[in-house]
Parts: sequence; C-alpha cells; structure tokens
Amino acid sequence: MKLMGSRFDITVLAIDEELGYINIEEAAAEITRIEKMISAWDDDSETALINRNAGIKPIKVSLELFKLIERSKQISELTDGAFDISYSSMDKIWKFDGTMRKMPSETEIKNSVSKVGYQKIILDSENQTVFLKQRGMKISFGAIGKGYAADKAKELLISKQVVGGIINAAGDLSTWGTDVSGKKWIIGIVNPLSKDKIVSWLPVVESSVATSGNYEKYVTFKGKRYSHIIDPRTGYPTSGITQVSIFSKSAELCDALATAVFIMGRDAGLSLINQLGGTEVILFDSDNKVHKSSGILFDRNP
Repeated sequence: MKLMGSRFDITVLAIDEELGYINIEEAAAEITRIEKMISAWDDDSETALINRNAGIKPIKVSLELFKLIERSKQISELTDGAFDISYSSMDKIWKFDGTMRKMPSETEIKNSVSKVGYQKIILDSENQTVFLKQRGMKISFGAIGKGYAADKAKELLISKQVVGGIINAAGDLSTWGTDVSGKKWIIGIVNPLSKDKIVSWLPVVESSVATSGNYEKYVTFKGKRYSHIIDPRTGYPTSGITQVSIFSKSAELCDALATAVFIMGRDAGLSLINQLGGTEVILFDSDNKVHKSSGILFDRNP
C-alpha cells in the first residue's frame, strides 16, 4: 500500500484472514496519523507550522513530535552532523536527472548549506516548543520518518496481541515474532551492482534493518562519481560508498544511521557503529568490496 509517499508492505500472523486485514488496516491508520504530524508538505501539520515560523517565533508542539525532534538532534550530535533534519533547507543545486553538465561553483555550494544546522533547532522542554533560529530554515523527516512510523505501527500491533509480523517501509524493515512456520525472519543482503545476487542471508530477530543505496542516482565529473545523498555540512554529494544496511532494535535509528554512515564514509561509519551497542552495519564501498561491523556473521545459505 502507498503511505507517506512510499510503498509499505505489512505482514501479520493472525488466527484468521479477517482479523489479519483488521490488524493491517489499524497499522496503516497509525502510519497515516504519523504522516499528518511530520509531513513538511501538509500545510496543516505541526512540522509545516514550525517551518513557517522559522526566525519568527517558537511553536508549541505535541510531546510526540517534540521527542522525535529531540532524538533527531541527539543522532546529529552522535554523527557529528552527518544526520541533520534541517537538511531540507539546502538549495537544490545538484540535479540527478541527467541534466547536470558541470559541477556547481564553491560559492553556490557554500550558500546551499547556509541555513542548515541542527544547532539552530532550539528546543524548550519546559514549554514544549520548537524554534528554528534562522529565516528560511526547514526541518523534514525524510531520513528518519519511515523508520519511526514502522516502529509505531509495530508497537500498536504488539499491543493488539499480534504475535509476529514484518513492516517493510520502502526498504526499512521492522520485525517481531517468527514467520508462520515458527522460523526466524530472514533477509537477504543484495549486491548493489547485481540485484539478483544475495551476498548473505541474515536472521532479523525482534529487530529492524534499513538500507540506503546510491547505485541508481548519481553524477560523474572527471571520472569521480557523486551520489544523490548530500552531506548537509558541506553541500557536496557523498562518494566512496554504494550501499549501507544498518541493523538495530529500532527502525527509526536504522533509518537515520543508514544515511549518516553513507555521509561519514567507510572508516568513520564503521568506527561509529562498532562503538554503539546493539547496532551493526554491512556496507559496500565504491569498489564493490563488502565491509561489516564486528558483530555481523555472514551466512551464505538461507
């Protein structure tokens, strides 16, 4: 089904088909509720109201949105700004539709990120307000929202006594329980250059996984390939990595870190993940070599 502008696939274990459909409808309603709160495109959303008042005044928001922004800022600090929900303030000077003929100038690139900066998102927990310090600043949840929605839908279904399932939010997977035969949910890690080749099969137990890839959208200048994932700190596209898969309990964290590791690069990204408890990564570099964090054990057979 189409939710949050993406394809969501929801699989649940249920005693009968009718109950299964009811559960799926309830999960879809929860995802729609979250979209209404976090969508920057919906003029009536709390997020749009925050953006409209950038540089003007703080906006009182629901506790749920306040906490999501607070966690987003914590991930920004953890990743040294590689993940930043204010990235949507960037001027779109890079085009990945085949129309770009030359690199943007240094000045254009510098100007493109002038309104970006998670430090300029001011949170007041006492009054539960959010204030964007600079006019023209915008926040959006494109790199964390689908993961958050998957977590909330899973939470809802567990509260309804659904014993197992998978929520696939356009590649951000959240699982619990087992499949219908009682076996662990298994996912395949695909080779980014050859989609029909599985590099490894991995069990996902009460856990989540998110994958980011750049093999479809990129530009090449002077033999160097630049991906569509832009570093919000510099305004330059990332290079050096073609695919990142993050494994953790929370789909929200997986979603955010998949983007962050892409931007941080292979060595800094692996180093960060190896320091985080309960979080793992598999990444492919631009030579299509596979790298993994210390807790990943490859299994060639499903």
